[in-house]
Amino acid sequence: MDVALLQGFAPYTLAGYAGFRGVIDADGAVPGRLKALFVAVAAIDRRYETLALRELSRGRDLGLTVKEAVAGLIVLSSLRGEGAALEFAGLIQIVFDAVDTPPAQPLATAADGEAVANFTAYFGTIPAPLQQLLRLSPPAADAYYLMRRGSIDANPLSPKHGELLLLAILAAGYSPMALTHVRGARNAGATDAEIAEAVLCAVPSAGIAAWMGVGAMLAPPDAQTP
Repeated sequence: MDVALLQGFAPYTLAGYAGFRGVIDADGAVPGRLKALFVAVAAIDRRYETLALRELSRGRDLGLTVKEAVAGLIVLSSLRGEGAALEFAGLIQIVFDAVDTPPAQPLATAADGEAVANFTAYFGTIPAPLQQLLRLSPPAADAYYLMRRGSIDANPLSPKHGELLLLAILAAGYSPMALTHVRGARNAGATDAEIAEAVLCAVPSAGIAAWMGVGAMLAPPDAQTP
């Protein structure tokens, strides 16, 4: 919106972008402060640190708390790994200035069979990649389960908003895994309007292709082709 060449030559493009931002920036089906977080985390996924910093700052101004921002750090740790998490942790320190870090907690462990039970309950069946992980490296399967649980069940956000945050990242990466989290968000109580707003939070960093990759997944369940 601030690029002079676009201002001079692209009124249609800027009008469309303003329309998207009108949905993303305001309280709607999803609170505006959380959508700012979704945009920031999706931007880190695409390696756009300047955009992520701007959006995390905007979220803070809308009332986003450090604890809520840590949800982005948790999800990035699981979904995109250490590098993305380190980048986002640095932005949290910048935006929230002096972060009061709580004492370290003891690490959780997975009981025998807990990962299998969780995968089956969430996915309905154990996906082939996880079947092979269970077969070839059971400790890594437990690690996957613990990170999954951290992203959704033990997230500072609600399970619903945790699913929506995951979905925004996956939409930004044009990932087919988005379908899993469309179902997960619905199962956690999200409406399709909330899911749509979460996906649109990927547009600033991934363009309208982010919506095109997920939009067809939002057909009402009774209208989907078997």
